[in-house]
Amino acid sequence: MKGFFRSGPVVRVLGVVIWAYMALIGRTVRWTVEGTPDALKAWDHAPGLVLACWHSRILLLPSVWTRQVRHWPTRKQRIAMLISLSKDGEPVARAIKHLGIDSIRGSAANKKKQQKDKGGVRAVAEAIRRLKSGGGVCITPDGPRGPREIASAGAILLAQRTGAPILPFGVATSPNKRLGSWDRFMLPFPFTRGTIIFGTPIYAARDDDSDALLAALQTSLDTATARAESLLGLEPIPKTSPATV
Repeated sequence: MKGFFRSGPVVRVLGVVIWAYMALIGRTVRWTVEGTPDALKAWDHAPGLVLACWHSRILLLPSVWTRQVRHWPTRKQRIAMLISLSKDGEPVARAIKHLGIDSIRGSAANKKKQQKDKGGVRAVAEAIRRLKSGGGVCITPDGPRGPREIASAGAILLAQRTGAPILPFGVATSPNKRLGSWDRFMLPFPFTRGTIIFGTPIYAARDDDSDALLAALQTSLDTATARAESLLGLEPIPKTSPATV
C-alpha cells in the first residue's frame, strides 16, 4: 500500500486533493488573529523573514499565508516552505504550489543513516539565498521527525546567517481531529473557528548565543500555540505523552 500511495499518478491526485482541502480550510474557517503589529515590524525588517510553526499544523500553514501574510505590504517575493525530500512530502509540495507557495526540499540527515542524502545542505543553501533576496521561508522546527514541539536549531541557523528575524506563530482550529502520529497531527475541519497567533519575533545576530536564541524560539512558539488553543477552548497535549496508534 505504501508503494501505491507513493506512485506518480496517486501523488499527483493527492496533491490536488490536499490543495483543495487547504484552500477550503483557509476560506471557510472563521479566523481570529492576534499579534499583527509586531509581526508587521518583523516583516518590514531587512532582508527576509523566517516563519516558524509546529509540524502538526502543516495543513493550516498555507492559511496563514493566504489569509494574512500575503496581504502585508512592501514585499513582493514569494514565500517558500521547507519540506522533506521524502516521497511522503511530494503531495504537500505539489499542493502548496497551487496556493502560490514554493517548496524547498530537504531535511537534516538521520543520525542512524548518515550515508543517505536528505538534501539538507542544498535546502539550507536555497533558504539562505531566498532570505538574503528578501523572501520568506516557513519552517517547522520540530520536523520532520520530532521530538514533538521541541525546537531544533534550523531556524536559528538561517536567522544568524542571513540577519532575517524569526516570526514564530501558533495556529489551531476547533473542532479538529488529532491523529496518532508522532506529532499528533492536527486535521482541521472546514466551517469551524480558527486562531492565528503571531508570537514574539526573534532577532538574531551572527555572534548571538545560539542556545539562548533557541530557548527564546521555544518559548515564543509554546506561548503562541498555547494562546491559539486556549482561545478555542482546546486542551493542550503534554509534550511527553506518547502518540496513540
